[in-house]
Amino acid sequence: MSDRADETIHALRTGHDDLAGMVRGFSPDDLARPSAASEWDVSQVLSHLGSGAEIGLAALEGALNGTGNPGGDFNQQVWARWDAMSREERAETFLTADETLVRRYEAIDAPTRESLRVDLGFLPAPVDLAFAAGLRLNEVAHHVWDVKAAFDPEATLAPEATPLLFEQAAQLMGFLGRAAELDGRPVTIAVTTTAPERSFGVLVDEKVTVTDVPADPDASLTAPAEWWLRLVAGRHAPRHTPDAVKLTGSVTLDDLRRVFPGF
Repeated sequence: MSDRADETIHALRTGHDDLAGMVRGFSPDDLARPSAASEWDVSQVLSHLGSGAEIGLAALEGALNGTGNPGGDFNQQVWARWDAMSREERAETFLTADETLVRRYEAIDAPTRESLRVDLGFLPAPVDLAFAAGLRLNEVAHHVWDVKAAFDPEATLAPEATPLLFEQAAQLMGFLGRAAELDGRPVTIAVTTTAPERSFGVLVDEKVTVTDVPADPDASLTAPAEWWLRLVAGRHAPRHTPDAVKLTGSVTLDDLRRVFPGF
């Protein structure tokens, strides 16, 4: 478990450094540019990440100090403060807030990385550090992409994060997927990804689930792993879909885009 936590914390560091390098060079017009996250400009993505860093740090400190999660009222106060900031203030404060969270993760020693349980406030029970950091990485990786894609339609998820996000994508699929978009017809899809190479199945029935590779699938999808993750997270517009994505069978890419509307 400690290795998983170590890898995830390292990916949080590289993600922060990557985005921070961009943010330091942003002009006011860049911050006002529409991001790839629906209805958010670039500064609002930074606000979401910055407020999330403050909330995540409070939960982490609560676990380390034994004081527990600060609760919903704390979160509301954080969001209200960030909503009231100017675009420039969001960018500047994001740099500090996210750096502080990443450094706090990095400072946790190996035994604590193994034993710590974190109450995130929205799950039924506390989770281990690797899971908590992984949820943050999922958020950071996709929202960094939201910013990058505003300037480069061929942007991809960070390679350090991609292999770490597969398990979470499978766990979140039932929540994020909209099986009813295929009009109630059960569909099996054989999925093969590259970089890293993975093979598995997806069943769209009463809900969307990951399965073993089906013997006789209704459709077969081959795609870069980072695009598969973006598909599940709803970041799959045609202009952001590389030519390497291939789908054959009775399901279209537009069908899959409806099944995974994103967040």
